[in-house]
Formats: sequence, C-alpha cells, structure tokens
Amino acid sequence: MSLTKSDFDYSLPSKLIARKPLKHRTDSRLMVVGARGNEHRRFSDLIDYLRKDDVLVVNDSKVIKARLRAVKDSGGKAEILVERIESESEALCQVGVSKPLIADRTLDCRGQTISVVAREGEFYRLHFDRPVLEFLEEFGTVPLPRYMRRRAHESDEQRYQTVYARSPGAVAAPTAGLHFDDEYLARIEAKGVQICRVTLHVGAGTFQPVRVDDLSQHIMHEERFEIPDETVERLSNKPSRVVAVGTTVVRTLESWSQTKQTSGETDLFITPGFEFQVVDALVTNFHLPESTLLMLVSAFRGRELILAAYEEAVREQYRFYSYGDAMFMERANV
Repeated sequence: MSLTKSDFDYSLPSKLIARKPLKHRTDSRLMVVGARGNEHRRFSDLIDYLRKDDVLVVNDSKVIKARLRAVKDSGGKAEILVERIESESEALCQVGVSKPLIADRTLDCRGQTISVVAREGEFYRLHFDRPVLEFLEEFGTVPLPRYMRRRAHESDEQRYQTVYARSPGAVAAPTAGLHFDDEYLARIEAKGVQICRVTLHVGAGTFQPVRVDDLSQHIMHEERFEIPDETVERLSNKPSRVVAVGTTVVRTLESWSQTKQTSGETDLFITPGFEFQVVDALVTNFHLPESTLLMLVSAFRGRELILAAYEEAVREQYRFYSYGDAMFMERANV
C-alpha cells in the first residue's frame, strides 16, 4: 500500500515548539529510539552511544543573513528571503509582495537598490548593487523559521549556527548540529570517533509544505552539496558505522552513493521503502508534521515506530523543531 502525506501527520501542542535555544547547546534532551522501547537521556549522553572507529559526519554549511525588508519603487512593502546566491551580485529569492514583480522594477533596502532581473518559477532573480554576501551581512537578518513567531535577536546570529559552520550559503540551519559545542566534539574525537564534513546548503524550500497527498507527485527542491576528498576516503575505508548528524547529511551521502558525484545538486526525496547504502545511524531533531524530513526519518527507522516515538515525546514534554531536543537511532538492520 502506498503512503500519503496524511500518513505522516501527528498532533503537537504549540507549547512544545521551541522558540528560543537553551542556555547551553548540550543541555537538550535526547531520545534514543529502539525497537524495544525508547530511552530518555541528555544530549551530553550521546557519546555513550558512539563507538570507537565510528565516523560522525556533520554539515558545515553556514547560515547567511538571508532575510531582508525592502520597499518597492511603487511604495509597497516587500520581504525578501534569499534562496541561493547564483553569482557575486545575483541571487534567487522569494519575495513577499502584494502584487507580482516584473523585470526592471527596483526595491529599496535601507537606501540600497535591488533590481528585479526576472521571474523564475516561484522565485525572483534579483541583482544587488554590491556583492550579495556583503549586502546580506550588513542589511540582512537571520532567517528564523516562521513557527518561532518572533524576529531574530542578536543572539540568534551565534546560536542559529553550528560551531563548525564555515561554508556560507544556507538559509536554514542544519539543526541537528546545534546541540554540539567545541568541548563536546573534542570529547567525541578523544573516544576514537572520527569527525568528517560535508556541505549541503539548506534552501528555503525546506520550509515548503508537501502540497500533494500522493507522495509520488511531490517535486523535491534542489540543494547544493559538496563532499571533500578526505570524507570520501574515510567513508571508503569501511568505518564501524557512519553516523549522520542531521537529515541534510543523510541526503548528501545517499545522493553520493547513487551518483558517485562529490558535488552538485540533489533533489533526493527519501520516503519509506528507500534502501540506504551509507548511513547507519542518525542524530536528528523532531520535525514538522507531514514534512519531507519526517518522511526521511520514517524511512530510516520505520514509520510506525517513529510516529509512536513522537507521541511519546509529546507525552514526555520534549521540545520540538529547530531549537528543540534531539533523537538518536540506528537503522533497523544495523
């Protein structure tokens, strides 16, 4: 029987949505998912579940200040969310406006001019009067997800970013990595776990809902990825386990296993029935109902078991979504 979007729904009280981070990154709770029941631990206990000679793979993508507020040349307000930077001075963007924009119109952002180049599907190609990254750093804000229901604070510039972020380009944090700090990563390495990096720039499409009930009709958004040679070499040496920190790492590594390409675009949509080739264990946050991320996790460990774990997490008052708590699980056949 084929699965539909509604097969990945669950009920979540709004009070369990984490809208602010905890004081310390490793203060989060950790649910360890098992076939015979779940364990309720602290995130600092994750090290107990890692083995010597495991490879822990992280996503070093860095969140850019992708949200801008502007005014159209006609006087109306506009909110810009950069989806991806295409060149030094151009970017594909979502633009929230009352009426669609047309080519050659302009937007004003705090005295700086942004020009509309063209409409491309659901995005606009915009031209900035200086390098895009430089422009965003000066005038942009951290693009917190809408469900946080607040504007970004200065503290979010540091907390909505992993401690190992170094490759700018993401418009959403690879949130499973937010639980690690430098001291904890050093302890993990001291245990004999090797930490490797990949880069996948999370796009704004990660927030887009699945709009069709038939999952075979869903078109997955594309995201850019890159896998360094040293990571490929380490994975090729058959480690004890490959432990992915986040769904972005899973999509990157499983895309590589299919194509053997170490850089490019991936639109890999992982749903139950997918045959994993690389990733053995997963650290991940709790995801939105009916989201592609929840579908991926369900493919990894089993839909019924994951939905039961989510129900338990609600009963146990776990914190959900980007600033929330974490889960750890192995694939069923590992």
